[in-house]
Amino acid sequence: MASSSSSSHYNLATLVLSLLLVGGYGQLDPTFYDVTCPNITSIVRGVIEDALQTDARIAASLIRLHFHDCFVQGCDGSLLLDSTDTIDSEKLAPPNSNSARGFDVVDRIKSELEAACPNIVSCADILAIASEQSVELSDGPSWSVPFGRRDSTTANRIAAGNLPSPFETLDQLQKKFSDLNLTSTDLVALSGGHTFGRSQCQFFTHRIYNFTGTADQDPSLNSTYANTLSQLCPQGGNGSVLANLDVSTPDTFDNNYFSNLLIGKGLLQSDQELFSTTGADTIPIVSNFSANQTLFFEAFVESMIKMGNLSPLTGTDGEIRLNCSRINADSYGSRGALVAEY
Repeated sequence: MASSSSSSHYNLATLVLSLLLVGGYGQLDPTFYDVTCPNITSIVRGVIEDALQTDARIAASLIRLHFHDCFVQGCDGSLLLDSTDTIDSEKLAPPNSNSARGFDVVDRIKSELEAACPNIVSCADILAIASEQSVELSDGPSWSVPFGRRDSTTANRIAAGNLPSPFETLDQLQKKFSDLNLTSTDLVALSGGHTFGRSQCQFFTHRIYNFTGTADQDPSLNSTYANTLSQLCPQGGNGSVLANLDVSTPDTFDNNYFSNLLIGKGLLQSDQELFSTTGADTIPIVSNFSANQTLFFEAFVESMIKMGNLSPLTGTDGEIRLNCSRINADSYGSRGALVAEY
């Protein structure tokens, strides 16, 4: 399916302009790199296009990195840091360990940007533009990404352990979003990012075999779909086996995710809760997005921009990391030479 018609492109352009006029970008600016690194988008796009040739999952994986970064001490690239004597890596927190991926692609993007415009583009901004390009390359909407984030010199593994979970109820999810001034519409729109990508069996088999601890099945799960999932993920089987998050178009960014929720085919509990929780204010939002892809695309763009503006480091705060996996103080040898590990 094509990403959008000329009408929807117009609507998205109008939305972005409106956000600019009302100051919706905060301290961030889509023109931030126009002079210092004008080819940032084409460089990032090229790396992701190359990665997609051998890894259909990478687009969804990259947007997940941005989400998991922004929800922990803001959009500051803290998720990308490896553990050191002073850093307790967020990669090791349960929501990220053995599931967050795409770090190698981020490193390749950083390497190419350092070659083109040294010490200019932050790793936090790389996550933001990589998310936008991942969506666009998967037939989703495009938008002008606000830039100007700087990178943190700290990580917060404990906070990363409290990321929104696939096992949580709608009330729990809404609380975590509300704590960041994100609305129910933001929750539904950003959950729509599950319209592509995969999830491991370990994150949803409880819905098939032991939903409430009594060897029962989640009543909101379509029984035919549950049978299909049980064949892919037998009880006691390999929890790392992958299932498509969107059963109909797993590698395309569209609104089929919401149509799946209407018939009980949301893979994760946190997905299906958006539509199956009695009396929830998210139900009409899911229905509207299912009926109108342009409406979903517009809401998704607005929510991505809001999420990308969560507590960014700007100005002289933080740093521009030379290696996304380590702070600059750990990236130099004793004589001050950059340790290249790309």
